[in-house]
Amino acid sequence: MNYIKGNIKTIIFTADSGFFVGTFKIKETNDETLQEKINKTITVTGLLLDPNLDDSYLLYGEFKKNDRYGYQYAFNEYEKAKIEGKDAVVEFLSSNLIKGCGEKIAQEIVNTLGENAIDLIKKDKTNLYKVPKMTEKRATKIYESLLAYSLIDDTLIELKKMGFSIKEATKIVQKYQDKTLMFSKENLYFFKDLVAFEKLDKIFLKTNDEYSPKRIEAIIIKAMEQISETSGDIYYYEEEIKTNIKQNFHLFLDDEQLKNALLTLEKKDIIRKRKEKLFLSAYDDAELQIAKSLKAIYQKQEKLLKNFDRNLQNLENEFAVIYNEEQKQAIYNALHNPITIISGGPGTGKTTIIKAITKLFIYYYDLSPININSTIALLAPTGRAAKKLSLTTNLKAQTIHRFLKWNKETNDFGINENNKNPHHLIIVDECSMVDTNLFNSLLKGLEDDIQLILVGDMFQLPSVGAGLILNDLVSSSLFSFCKLETIYRQSENSYIPYLAKEIKEKKLSDSWQEKKDDYNFIKTDAHLIKNTIIQVCQKYLDKGIKESDIQILAPMYKGENGIDNLNVILQSLFNPKEEGKNEFTYFDVTYREKDKVLVLQNNPDCNIYNGDIGIITSINKNSIMKKGPEIIIDFDGNKVIFTKENLNTIKHAYAISIHKAQGSEFSHVIMPICKNYYKMLYNKLLYTGVSRAKKTLVIVGEEPAFIMSVLNDYATNRKTDLLTKLRNNFKN
Repeated sequence: MNYIKGNIKTIIFTADSGFFVGTFKIKETNDETLQEKINKTITVTGLLLDPNLDDSYLLYGEFKKNDRYGYQYAFNEYEKAKIEGKDAVVEFLSSNLIKGCGEKIAQEIVNTLGENAIDLIKKDKTNLYKVPKMTEKRATKIYESLLAYSLIDDTLIELKKMGFSIKEATKIVQKYQDKTLMFSKENLYFFKDLVAFEKLDKIFLKTNDEYSPKRIEAIIIKAMEQISETSGDIYYYEEEIKTNIKQNFHLFLDDEQLKNALLTLEKKDIIRKRKEKLFLSAYDDAELQIAKSLKAIYQKQEKLLKNFDRNLQNLENEFAVIYNEEQKQAIYNALHNPITIISGGPGTGKTTIIKAITKLFIYYYDLSPININSTIALLAPTGRAAKKLSLTTNLKAQTIHRFLKWNKETNDFGINENNKNPHHLIIVDECSMVDTNLFNSLLKGLEDDIQLILVGDMFQLPSVGAGLILNDLVSSSLFSFCKLETIYRQSENSYIPYLAKEIKEKKLSDSWQEKKDDYNFIKTDAHLIKNTIIQVCQKYLDKGIKESDIQILAPMYKGENGIDNLNVILQSLFNPKEEGKNEFTYFDVTYREKDKVLVLQNNPDCNIYNGDIGIITSINKNSIMKKGPEIIIDFDGNKVIFTKENLNTIKHAYAISIHKAQGSEFSHVIMPICKNYYKMLYNKLLYTGVSRAKKTLVIVGEEPAFIMSVLNDYATNRKTDLLTKLRNNFKN
């Protein structure tokens, strides 16, 4: 492996992740191409914890030219160079790194202990007492500063020996510092939030039995987490945990082994058992806290609304709308009660109601333009949903994560029970997407004396994370609930909201087979779906409709008509290869400038969130600063740089999944439906896809598959306990 050895001369840049850019003077190298650089300074980049100008390093990597930054040495491994020779040891011990040791004392130490003095002192502090005139106080200073200096390097070396990569080891040491090795010996699975469970398990099995109690306990916890991730459940039964362990970890536990492990975890309060229900304590605590928080808000005084009817009529005149009785009731309840839930399908006026609520709230509390943003918080689970909310109300709206000041590195929220947000009116849109943990975090960060309004569609797909918040709150019958059912037509021949209602009720009229102003079902065999979609897209383009307003929504990623394959075909139509248009291939996917892409993970630092869609504006294929291609993606004016390190967080967005489309609206939606999707063809998924269409909807595919999905209640009921906790809490 090629290396360079030398010293850091200047630190140009360091990041919390450990990424480092600096200049480095080469003293030695085994790379023939760098021999002429010996005793010269070059730029280096890579992961380096706690860089120090006084240390010598061995860096392993490659020297490359970058069009933007010039020549740089990109290293992927490093180690501190061993201090060799008596003079070097004296120089090190007398440096600023070691307290209580001047040059004279350092010379005495080396004269007494030899050039292995550093290792001897680290191994046993009493070796220092062999040095003439050494005092207890001085020995302690030298020993402790030497250990502190060596801690990070020694810990990284130990973790690398175990089998962790430098990136994984860096994350662990950053978080756990001097406790890292203690935790690794106590229980390696302690690092499961930083390193993939599979990797930890593999390292653990190098030195432990597969039926070790620690491993069984860790696998039980992981199995419970997996059930929550796949099914959205908050609690579990022993048999399903046992089945998951057998299928996913190939661990065959008898009843006694399982019960003993569960009992140990229960004693540690990692899990809890109520009758036959088993909970992870974190989920149980979240539900308990939600019930407690909601009761505290609910007990606050209802607001008096003077001249409500007159004020609402003035608003109708201002907005040129007429609210129906259910909408009026929803607006009144939202302003009158501490907690209000509003649910309705597409076309029932949810956004119109939110606009009225905010307008009247501003009027009743006589809010100045300066006070509005500090008093009213408009929130949504996704960036696109927040943007839609902002456009509707002409007020600031943001994601829940951004509102709570989420720290991606620590997965903590800056707004919490110890640092509450002072906003008074809280409106959460697309509430069906909010899971248990996020809702609990939101409530913990709010004051009790607020008005909380939850808006959503109970029939949409549930949250990706565990829980069934919106449905459980409605089912409790404890809070003011307004159900919107009246649909407002876009035109006399419009059909989209009615189709959604028919799907929800599983009662299709003959209209679903008829072409409407805003709807068309194109019958075609599965193998012709791709070509039909291309034809429909081309017709849209010929009408002058922008590609950005066209969205294909599909149920699955794989297969002939899957999202991945559709994106390849649609890229050729919407953004074909052209001379002068930069592109690059990441694994088997080619990205090029002007491509439409989707973000798969939240990144609050860059103000982008899971489900946001942007356009690649430029590609620099030769960027070495981040070890790979550097691309700039424009998210509605917010330009974000992506590199090889986070390219796995984007996908092409010409076609996206219906799950990823939640919380968004698209002007023109095309949905392929065929029996090949059978695993994902169910009522709620179809309903959610249809309700994303704002202006037109074209369904392409097989009629029997469409009917089957309308009638299929595949979506299982999630096992949650919030309903019980709410009712118990409100009794007291």
